[in-house]
Amino acid sequence: MRIDKYLWCVRYYKTRNMVTEACKKNQVTVNGQVAKPSKEVFPTDRITFRKDQITQIITVLDIPESRVGAKLVDIYRKNETPQEAYAHLKLLKLSKEHYRKSGTGRPTKKDRRDIDEYGNEIYEEEDEDGIN
Repeated sequence: MRIDKYLWCVRYYKTRNMVTEACKKNQVTVNGQVAKPSKEVFPTDRITFRKDQITQIITVLDIPESRVGAKLVDIYRKNETPQEAYAHLKLLKLSKEHYRKSGTGRPTKKDRRDIDEYGNEIYEEEDEDGIN
């Protein structure tokens, strides 16, 4: 089976065109060699590709007839991507969520609620202390 069709069948990419673009950008290798979209893959081949800022490493166990359901994907591939890569991606996403430069525009609705909540906490503390 072609590498583009295989990666599409085991649900790593949404469309075959996306796999083809990744192959053209030299992001997909089979057994350590850069692969063209038409490269044939066989069981025991080791595929390495970069997707979502993670270098995925998978081993082909079997060749599917067509695109398979998400629950059946593990029959056709073995995921050998280190867990540190997933942990790093999770940290990266968390850091992006909490980072916002000041002066980049209006506060979001969540920012406004946080500001209001903080102001209410200060106001309540002053009332408790008898300062007013």
